[in-house]
Amino acid sequence: MSGSGEGVHVLVFPYPAQGHTLPLLDLTHQLALRNITITVLTTPKNKPSLSPVLNAHPTIETLVLPFPSHPSIAPGVENVRELGNRGNIPIMLALANLFDPIIYWFRSHPNPPLAIISDFFLGWTLSLANHLHIPRITFFSSGAFLGSVNDYCWNHVGSVKSLDAVEFRDLPRSPLFKEEHLPTMFRLYKESDPDWQLLKDGMINNSLSWGCIFNSFQALEAHYMDYFKTKLGHNRVFGVGPLSLLGPESSSRGYSSSNDYALQWLDKCPDGSVVYVCFGSQKQLKREQMEALASGLEKSGVRFLWVVKTSIMNGYGSVPEGYEERVGERGLVVKGWAPQVSILNHKAVWGFLSHCGWNSVLEGIVGGVMILGWPMEADQFVNARLLVEDLGVGVRVCEGADSVPDSDELGRLISESLNECVQVKVKAKKLRDKALVAVSNGGTSTSDLDKLVQHLNKLQLK
Repeated sequence: MSGSGEGVHVLVFPYPAQGHTLPLLDLTHQLALRNITITVLTTPKNKPSLSPVLNAHPTIETLVLPFPSHPSIAPGVENVRELGNRGNIPIMLALANLFDPIIYWFRSHPNPPLAIISDFFLGWTLSLANHLHIPRITFFSSGAFLGSVNDYCWNHVGSVKSLDAVEFRDLPRSPLFKEEHLPTMFRLYKESDPDWQLLKDGMINNSLSWGCIFNSFQALEAHYMDYFKTKLGHNRVFGVGPLSLLGPESSSRGYSSSNDYALQWLDKCPDGSVVYVCFGSQKQLKREQMEALASGLEKSGVRFLWVVKTSIMNGYGSVPEGYEERVGERGLVVKGWAPQVSILNHKAVWGFLSHCGWNSVLEGIVGGVMILGWPMEADQFVNARLLVEDLGVGVRVCEGADSVPDSDELGRLISESLNECVQVKVKAKKLRDKALVAVSNGGTSTSDLDKLVQHLNKLQLK
């Protein structure tokens, strides 16, 4: 069942959410190019998402296991996109029940993997790896700053939970976060609940693993990766991003002929005149938020391309009636999916009004655009601080999952960002250039990928 690569056999275990799965598959592509033998663990309904990497590397094998049942997950649901962010906790708990089936597969395999690379939402796989006497490597689909904040929080639950604001004195620049701006999963933690104890242990396991891989790069987060090396007491910390530039579909990712009209519309706009607005695949704005955002974009006087979701739930908003006719050619509303990577790399786009999810952050950086941040939950407040305070490649325009911005103020901030934030735009362009250098021959991310492979291949010699 193993692939025919020449290197060590590795089991890759993605977490079933788009923002987690795609970068790990991009990493898998790079490992396969370096002759690592790979088996990817998945479930039946998630297997189609592997198609790009399997098509590029027919030698990659799959281990398809039934998705375990859970009382909070309807039969047939296997991915976070079907539940929204609220589905993360039950999906994480359900997947932990794959422990025994994976052990059985290992025991019956003629050439079992010598290492496991698994997502940081699957921290229980460290216990699995220890049981099998092989290394587990944590894959962070997020950045090293979030990894550092998460690690501190989960290792100091008692003290952190009692504070209204937390100063992370051991971290570079000693960042301070309000309690409501800490990672959502940590904020939801319930002491003495056995399910939460499993999740807490998994999060703590991430920095106890044999090594850590970040979808990040030195010019973006060198301080935080160095912190991790100090924390772990070794150098098996690898910054290999932006992985979106290294995947099997990196040249065409984000392109769809069904969305040509969005790119055609951009072609008609002057260079550097459009702000792109999108809040990721999970977040849906409430009616008041949609109305305030629509009004703010209209009052800004700036050209905009706004992606909105088509499935509207009760209490959530849609584009106000008559809005598209009122803004005319100055704005384009795309309902449903849009080719985000292609849009962000278009010469007409100067800014990205974003929730600051990590994949969107990296895609914005690669596009060389400034970020107009509206962090809402999860890792987004941490990412926004990195962009705005640490790097100076973004500005905040709002914050909070339930916040309703003042439309006049929002319009003013968008207009000023276009017309006055020259230094922010310059820094954004420079950071893009550094990202491209990182993944080029001899770049820091390419070098870390090669170091990772060297470490993995040494396992075969033991």
